[in-house]
Amino acid sequence: MKLTTKGRYAVMAMADLAIYQNGKPVSLVDISLRQNISLSYLEQLFSKLKNEQLVKSVRGSSGGYVLEKNPKDIKLSKIIFAVDEQVRTLNCKKESKRGCNGRTTKCITHNLWDDLEQHINKFFDNVSLNDLLKQKHADIN
Repeated sequence: MKLTTKGRYAVMAMADLAIYQNGKPVSLVDISLRQNISLSYLEQLFSKLKNEQLVKSVRGSSGGYVLEKNPKDIKLSKIIFAVDEQVRTLNCKKESKRGCNGRTTKCITHNLWDDLEQHINKFFDNVSLNDLLKQKHADIN
């Protein structure tokens, strides 16, 4: 099980945006430089984040992006989902009668991995962008 760069970078970029927006738009160039994420990759991610109404773009010479909602109302699960990311610990489809091993029964550890997947997704559902900011602030002090 692995969370790909799409999900990780989207969360990093959204946290950066939340920290640096201070009532004004943040450019993707600035996020790119601070977080060491390619600009073209950020453009792809922010297009998806915008489609899910997590950010909005501001045009003009001092344009960029701002959060669409308060950081406390943005769950990490929404960010991860917005960029088409899923945390999966199973190779099989849960609804299928066939197991991960291609047989007619589920593997002996199927329920273990399914429980882990649910636990991870619940964790991301319970952590907001604001929680990350508080944690970062506590690390600095």
